[in-house]
Amino acid sequence: MAKPADIAFLRQVDLLRDLDEEQLTALWPRLRERRLRKGEVLFREGDPGEEMFFIRTGAILVSKKVSGRVEQILSRLEPGAIFGEMSVFGDEPKRTATIQADVETQLLALDRVSVSEFIDANPRDAARFFQEMVRVLIRRLDAASDLVREVTRWGLEATGLDAERKSAGPPA
Repeated sequence: MAKPADIAFLRQVDLLRDLDEEQLTALWPRLRERRLRKGEVLFREGDPGEEMFFIRTGAILVSKKVSGRVEQILSRLEPGAIFGEMSVFGDEPKRTATIQADVETQLLALDRVSVSEFIDANPRDAARFFQEMVRVLIRRLDAASDLVREVTRWGLEATGLDAERKSAGPPA
Protein backbone atom coordinates (compact mmCIF):
# COMPACT_ATOMS: atom_id res chain seq x y z
CA MET A 1 0.00 0.00 0.00
CA ALA A 2 1.36 3.39 -0.97
CA LYS A 3 1.94 5.86 1.84
CA PRO A 4 1.44 9.62 1.37
CA ALA A 5 5.24 10.06 1.29
CA ASP A 6 5.48 7.48 -1.51
CA ILE A 7 2.91 9.33 -3.62
CA ALA A 8 4.61 12.65 -2.84
CA PHE A 9 7.89 11.24 -4.16
CA LEU A 10 6.27 9.95 -7.36
CA ARG A 11 4.84 13.44 -7.98
CA GLN A 12 8.42 14.78 -7.99
CA VAL A 13 9.39 12.50 -10.88
CA ASP A 14 8.96 14.47 -14.12
CA LEU A 15 7.76 11.43 -16.01
CA LEU A 16 4.92 10.85 -13.53
CA ARG A 17 3.96 14.39 -12.53
CA ASP A 18 0.81 14.49 -14.70
CA LEU A 19 -0.65 11.31 -13.22
CA ASP A 20 -3.38 11.69 -10.62
CA GLU A 21 -3.29 10.17 -7.14
CA GLU A 22 -5.35 7.15 -8.17
CA GLN A 23 -2.94 6.33 -11.01
CA LEU A 24 0.13 6.85 -8.83
CA THR A 25 -1.41 4.59 -6.18
CA ALA A 26 -2.04 1.96 -8.88
CA LEU A 27 1.55 2.29 -10.09
CA TRP A 28 3.13 1.95 -6.64
CA PRO A 29 2.75 -1.87 -6.25
CA ARG A 30 4.48 -2.34 -9.62
CA LEU A 31 7.63 -0.62 -8.31
CA ARG A 32 10.41 -2.65 -6.73
CA GLU A 33 12.85 -1.09 -4.26
CA ARG A 34 16.57 -1.47 -4.82
CA ARG A 35 19.35 -0.16 -2.55
CA LEU A 36 22.94 0.43 -3.62
CA ARG A 37 26.02 1.00 -1.49
CA LYS A 38 28.43 3.79 -2.40
CA GLY A 39 30.51 2.63 -5.37
CA GLU A 40 28.23 -0.31 -6.20
CA VAL A 41 27.62 -0.84 -9.92
CA LEU A 42 23.97 -1.48 -10.77
CA PHE A 43 24.74 -2.47 -14.36
CA ARG A 44 27.35 -1.98 -17.05
CA GLU A 45 27.08 -0.66 -20.58
CA GLY A 46 26.00 -3.52 -22.87
CA ASP A 47 24.34 -5.58 -20.12
CA PRO A 48 20.82 -6.82 -20.87
CA GLY A 49 18.09 -4.84 -19.15
CA GLU A 50 14.34 -4.83 -18.67
CA GLU A 51 13.84 -2.11 -16.04
CA MET A 52 13.88 1.65 -15.72
CA PHE A 53 14.70 3.32 -12.41
CA PHE A 54 13.64 6.34 -10.37
CA ILE A 55 16.15 7.73 -7.88
CA ARG A 56 14.44 8.12 -4.52
CA THR A 57 17.48 9.07 -2.42
CA GLY A 58 21.18 9.38 -3.11
CA ALA A 59 22.88 9.89 -6.46
CA ILE A 60 24.23 7.81 -9.30
CA LEU A 61 26.96 8.34 -11.87
CA VAL A 62 26.31 7.62 -15.54
CA SER A 63 29.39 6.65 -17.56
CA LYS A 64 30.32 5.20 -20.93
CA LYS A 65 33.39 3.46 -22.30
CA VAL A 66 35.33 5.89 -24.45
CA SER A 67 38.50 3.94 -25.20
CA GLY A 68 38.93 0.31 -24.33
CA ARG A 69 38.37 0.11 -20.60
CA VAL A 70 38.41 3.85 -19.90
CA GLU A 71 35.07 5.03 -18.46
CA GLN A 72 34.02 8.65 -18.90
CA ILE A 73 31.46 10.02 -16.43
CA LEU A 74 28.71 11.74 -18.41
CA SER A 75 26.44 12.89 -15.64
CA ARG A 76 25.42 12.64 -12.00
CA LEU A 77 21.71 12.04 -11.42
CA GLU A 78 19.92 12.88 -8.17
CA PRO A 79 16.53 12.20 -6.54
CA GLY A 80 13.60 12.41 -8.95
CA ALA A 81 15.72 11.55 -11.99
CA ILE A 82 15.01 8.52 -14.15
CA PHE A 83 17.37 6.27 -16.05
CA GLY A 84 17.30 2.94 -17.84
CA GLU A 85 14.27 3.85 -19.92
CA MET A 86 15.98 2.91 -23.19
CA SER A 87 15.99 -0.77 -22.20
CA VAL A 88 12.26 -0.56 -21.44
CA PHE A 89 11.14 1.35 -24.53
CA GLY A 90 13.85 0.38 -27.03
CA ASP A 91 13.75 -2.57 -29.41
CA GLU A 92 16.95 -4.02 -27.97
CA PRO A 93 16.80 -4.34 -24.19
CA LYS A 94 20.44 -3.55 -23.44
CA ARG A 95 22.08 -0.95 -21.26
CA THR A 96 23.60 2.04 -23.03
CA ALA A 97 25.71 3.23 -20.08
CA THR A 98 27.21 2.06 -16.81
CA ILE A 99 25.40 3.09 -13.63
CA GLN A 100 27.24 3.33 -10.31
CA ALA A 101 26.10 4.69 -6.95
CA ASP A 102 27.99 7.87 -6.04
CA VAL A 103 26.62 7.64 -2.49
CA GLU A 104 24.28 5.22 -0.74
CA THR A 105 21.22 5.24 -3.01
CA GLN A 106 17.64 4.03 -2.96
CA LEU A 107 16.01 3.29 -6.31
CA LEU A 108 12.56 2.26 -7.45
CA ALA A 109 12.56 -0.10 -10.44
CA LEU A 110 9.77 -0.46 -12.99
CA ASP A 111 10.07 -3.33 -15.47
CA ARG A 112 9.04 -3.45 -19.12
CA VAL A 113 5.96 -5.62 -18.52
CA SER A 114 4.68 -3.37 -15.71
CA VAL A 115 5.14 -0.25 -17.87
CA SER A 116 3.19 -1.89 -20.69
CA GLU A 117 0.40 -3.04 -18.36
CA PHE A 118 0.19 0.39 -16.73
CA ILE A 119 -0.07 2.15 -20.10
CA ASP A 120 -2.70 -0.35 -21.32
CA ALA A 121 -4.73 0.25 -18.14
CA ASN A 122 -4.45 4.06 -18.49
CA PRO A 123 -4.72 4.77 -22.23
CA ARG A 124 -5.96 8.35 -21.79
CA ASP A 125 -2.81 9.23 -19.87
CA ALA A 126 -0.39 7.34 -22.11
CA ALA A 127 0.04 10.37 -24.39
CA ARG A 128 1.07 12.58 -21.46
CA PHE A 129 3.39 9.87 -20.16
CA PHE A 130 5.11 9.56 -23.54
CA GLN A 131 5.17 13.32 -24.04
CA GLU A 132 7.11 13.66 -20.81
CA MET A 133 9.39 10.79 -21.87
CA VAL A 134 10.13 12.70 -25.09
CA ARG A 135 11.02 15.78 -23.02
CA VAL A 136 13.43 13.71 -20.92
CA LEU A 137 15.05 12.28 -24.05
CA ILE A 138 15.32 15.73 -25.68
CA ARG A 139 17.13 17.08 -22.61
CA ARG A 140 19.53 14.16 -22.78
CA LEU A 141 20.07 14.60 -26.52
CA ASP A 142 20.80 18.30 -25.98
CA ALA A 143 23.33 17.43 -23.27
CA ALA A 144 24.95 14.82 -25.55
CA SER A 145 25.15 17.38 -28.38
CA ASP A 146 26.84 19.86 -26.05
CA LEU A 147 29.33 17.17 -25.03
CA VAL A 148 30.10 16.29 -28.67
CA ARG A 149 30.65 19.98 -29.45
CA GLU A 150 33.00 20.34 -26.46
CA VAL A 151 34.95 17.17 -27.29
CA THR A 152 35.29 18.31 -30.91
CA ARG A 153 36.59 21.69 -29.75
CA TRP A 154 39.12 19.99 -27.45
CA GLY A 155 40.26 17.76 -30.32
CA LEU A 156 40.69 20.71 -32.67
CA GLU A 157 42.65 22.65 -30.05
CA ALA A 158 44.82 19.64 -29.20
CA THR A 159 45.76 19.01 -32.83
CA GLY A 160 46.22 22.67 -33.71
CA LEU A 161 43.50 22.50 -36.35
CA ASP A 162 41.50 25.10 -34.46
CA ALA A 163 44.31 27.66 -34.93
CA GLU A 164 44.53 26.83 -38.66
CA ARG A 165 40.79 27.27 -39.05
CA LYS A 166 40.85 30.63 -37.24
CA SER A 167 43.74 31.94 -39.37
CA ALA A 168 42.02 30.87 -42.60
CA GLY A 169 39.02 33.05 -41.80
CA PRO A 170 35.36 32.28 -42.39
CA PRO A 171 34.39 29.83 -45.15
CA ALA A 172 33.78 31.41 -48.55
